[in-house]
Amino acid sequence: MLGSFIKSFHYAWTGIKTGFAKERNMKFHVGAGLAVVICGLLTGLSYTEWILVIMLIGGMLALELMNTAIERTVDLVTGEYHPLAKQAKDLAAGAVFVYAVASAVVGCILFIPKWFS
Repeated sequence: MLGSFIKSFHYAWTGIKTGFAKERNMKFHVGAGLAVVICGLLTGLSYTEWILVIMLIGGMLALELMNTAIERTVDLVTGEYHPLAKQAKDLAAGAVFVYAVASAVVGCILFIPKWFS
């Protein structure tokens, strides 16, 4: 039981490495997250603001991994064009986009006042 629990961490880490190695958007989100962390260090975010930033970055990376998993599963199930397969992929990509826009808005709310003060 403990062995399978420990293996699950290995599988999760393998998934994260695969996402970063093979997905352009994952690399972009990791880079954007690092840029936000650097900006946070330079602007002196509060404890609460750091919690929010960490949750947003973690959520973005997790959602990008889920989007990739959905795309891979759809590709595995059908190699041919199917309108429902396209919808599944588009919906997953849309979820990532909505979260990215919301994260960017929150980032602007956090950082713009700090830059102009």
